[in-house]
This record gives sequence, C-alpha cells and structure tokens, in this order.
Amino acid sequence: MSAQPHRERDVASALLELYDEALPVVYGYFVRRCGDRGTAEDLTSETFLAGLQTARAAARAGDPPPIAMPWLMGVARHKLADHYRRRRDPVPVADPPEPGDPPDDWDAELDRLVAESVLERLSDSHRAVLVLRYMDDCSVGECAALLGRTVHATEALLVRAKRAFRKEYPEGGTS
Repeated sequence: MSAQPHRERDVASALLELYDEALPVVYGYFVRRCGDRGTAEDLTSETFLAGLQTARAAARAGDPPPIAMPWLMGVARHKLADHYRRRRDPVPVADPPEPGDPPDDWDAELDRLVAESVLERLSDSHRAVLVLRYMDDCSVGECAALLGRTVHATEALLVRAKRAFRKEYPEGGTS
C-alpha cells in the first residue's frame, strides 16, 4: 500500500485541526481588506478549499507543506490577490472638484494604491510582517507567532521590511 493516501489524510487532518483557530483570523483578514462580509465569507471558504487542494497535491508529490497559520495566511493572501485581479476595472478619472465641493478621499485612496503596489514588490517575508503588523494591527509577539519566528527575529525583520518599503516608496516615503 502506498504512503500517498496516508500523507493526504495527514494534511487534511492537520488542516482540520487548524480550522477552529484559523477561521476567525482568515475571515478577519478578508473583512478588513474587502469591507464586505459576503465577499470575506466567500474568500474564507475559497482559502480553506485551496489550502486543502494545495496540501493534498503537495502530499501526492511527496512534499507536504507545513500546515500552520503562516502557510494558511499565505494561501489567503493569494486568494485576496486573485479576487482583486478578477475585479480589476479601469479606474475612472474624475473631473476636478468645483470650488466649495466637500473634499474627497482621493489622496488617501491614491496613497493606499501606491502602498499596495510597493508591498507587492517586496519579498514575501517583508510583505507578510508589514501586513500583519500595520494592516492587521497584530502586536510584534502575534506577528512572531503567526510567522513562526522569535520576537527578536520579528523585530529585526520589521526593521528591514520598513527600510525596504521606504526604499521602494516614491520619493522615499514620509519618514
């Protein structure tokens, strides 16, 4: 009997064991980025399904992934990127505001788009730690736990990630 079905069951069991802990984290990740609960629910279920499919395929190939929160959050990031790629519509160009119009949030939106573009160019580890720390509002200790690193190593990674972000940000960023 081949060890292949056994490895596939092992990764499925590991993902099932992680499910209760991971569900609120993955769902919260999507809610904060989509602002739409329905989309967040869809992306959450897509993440777990893709995680299972990916883990089973890797197990069949003899190289099962480490089924843990950092791995699953990587799957979630890919699902979010796929979601945004699917709905990529051309950005309409608005007319300049008339005097007396209330201010719009275009500058903030533009800053967000530029920041996301910069994040996409960073390494996976730099992007992951910056997103967890500054977008997900995780403490350094929580980031360390999610990334499977020590707190000291995570602090050092944050310093390097912020430096890399500032280097890529147009005109060096604001600080």
